[in-house]
Amino acid sequence: MTAADVQTLQARRKALLDTYGVRAPRYTSYPTAVQFTPAVNAEVYGQWLAELPPGEAVSLYVHIPFCRRLCWYCGCNTRVVNGGAAISRYVSRLGEELALAQARLPGRMQASQIHLGGGTPNTLSVDDLAVLFGSLRRVFEVSDAAEISAEIDPVVFNESWARAAVGHGLTRVSLGVQDLTPAVQRAVNRNEPFSVIVDAVRVLRGLGVPSVNFDVMYGLPRQGVADVLNTLDQLLTLRPDRLALFGYAHVPWMKSHQKLINDDELPDAVERLDQSEASAERLVAEGYVRIGLDHFALPGDSLAVAAEGGRVMRNFQGYGASGPETLLGFGASAISQMRQGMVQNQTAELAWGHALDKGVLPTARGVALTAEDRLRGEVI
Repeated sequence: MTAADVQTLQARRKALLDTYGVRAPRYTSYPTAVQFTPAVNAEVYGQWLAELPPGEAVSLYVHIPFCRRLCWYCGCNTRVVNGGAAISRYVSRLGEELALAQARLPGRMQASQIHLGGGTPNTLSVDDLAVLFGSLRRVFEVSDAAEISAEIDPVVFNESWARAAVGHGLTRVSLGVQDLTPAVQRAVNRNEPFSVIVDAVRVLRGLGVPSVNFDVMYGLPRQGVADVLNTLDQLLTLRPDRLALFGYAHVPWMKSHQKLINDDELPDAVERLDQSEASAERLVAEGYVRIGLDHFALPGDSLAVAAEGGRVMRNFQGYGASGPETLLGFGASAISQMRQGMVQNQTAELAWGHALDKGVLPTARGVALTAEDRLRGEVI
């Protein structure tokens, strides 16, 4: 390729970025959450639950909105807590929400997938885990073959939590790494030495957890292509089963703590694209299969196998191997995805709890799907 060809390609890429490099809702679903309205309320959701086929398996999502530290880049629904009392109260209230759903379900349905997200699910104590899984198993039939996954902050990870989670059936863990460059970590208030990740992986592998995954980010302040690649090179020495490569979304008008990030230190659109493409090339060169926009898996992983067979699905937790069509979400801000449509719980814990006090499902908003919505969603 000549220098003129390179210049032409760079000019075309810049033109495309100038035209299409705009902020847009994340297409974890279609319609996106921007289209949710209060017209789909607790009564509508309750009816949808009652209409589920009794013999159909479902996936469950449980949102844990607590962290031990505030990462400035975070766009999740979470808050920092230092004591365990608030977390235990929340877990107890999750049991109340599950009971409200149980009263509307057509029977005791099978849960073939359970995902704990957050926030930081490993802020739960061993006792909290026991209470939570006890509540889940009272409402749903959870088979020994169920896929049970959790997101983890390596810095607050410990072996006792891991042993307890494995005892409840944990099969997959996603460790939040983001970037291992000290300067980038300081820019987002997330000090995380590689050694804590190594220790966590050693414990998880030793306990027989079948799948260990990493979450990595590009587009962070002070971050360059070399930083992302250096992070990946370190992580690849641990041979994770999957990696998710997410672009940082800077939305300080929605997440006020992101105002602590210096806008001038953020990479521009061209640099972000360079980081994304260089990372994808490195992972593919290391033998990982690229799946969709931002997931990578080893060839023998169930996600890569599903991709080869055209069975990959996507929901609000990202890409996954084919699973139940119905996803039921529990906890503040959790989203449920069903054949009839999608609903989201009250985002604020206080409003979520007030609904439970009244004995009603804590639904805040949602959207009913049309045939065209389903078609567009499948194409996307």
